[in-house]
Amino acid sequence: MCALALAWSSVTWAATRPAVVELYTSEGCSSCPPADQLLGTLAQRPDVLALAFHVRYWDSLGWPDRFALSDADLRQSRYAHLLRLSSVFTPQIVVDGQRSFIGSDQRGILPALGTAREGVAIRLESTPDQLRIDVATSASPAAADVLLLALLPETQTAIGRGENSGRTLREVNVVRASIALGRWNGSAQSYTLPRSVLPADATEAAILVQQDGQRAILGAGMFAVR
Repeated sequence: MCALALAWSSVTWAATRPAVVELYTSEGCSSCPPADQLLGTLAQRPDVLALAFHVRYWDSLGWPDRFALSDADLRQSRYAHLLRLSSVFTPQIVVDGQRSFIGSDQRGILPALGTAREGVAIRLESTPDQLRIDVATSASPAAADVLLLALLPETQTAIGRGENSGRTLREVNVVRASIALGRWNGSAQSYTLPRSVLPADATEAAILVQQDGQRAILGAGMFAVR
């Protein structure tokens, strides 16, 4: 925490960005634990930003997932449309907003992460009361949305009912809230929000700059916020 209310602390990401790996999962899905484990492994890589989106549509089958979000359902549904999939499913991994895989398919997923990615630089600055996110100018401007995802870095859940009854699941980078910060068109732009909007258990945040219509990821970074 900063010593003074007006003092800012900051972390800056270089223009080389991590691969963004989004896992769509549920604590009520018996096929999901292997994908959760794979995401945990990928989260240790410095060239990967791993995100766990918990969906709601398994909640009626015996175990309501405490991390399930309506925003996760909506985001996954958009990908199903954009990527021309027949339906949503779990576990699903989406890489960089452009490629879909079964969430435990290491043979498909790992090669998709192998190349360096250029991206717009992002910086997060913080005071005890506020966050400010700066997105830099890009030489290749594109209309995009800027999104903050509040993250719980790691947790364990003992499952009492449903398909995973009796198991204890280790979950990483759980998305606790999705907050739209605004638009970006290639010029330097700043966005602010109060810390009070973040869930109490969210100690990190991912920032995504994503092309209009939830298409290609143009910039990404992960930052401590507590």
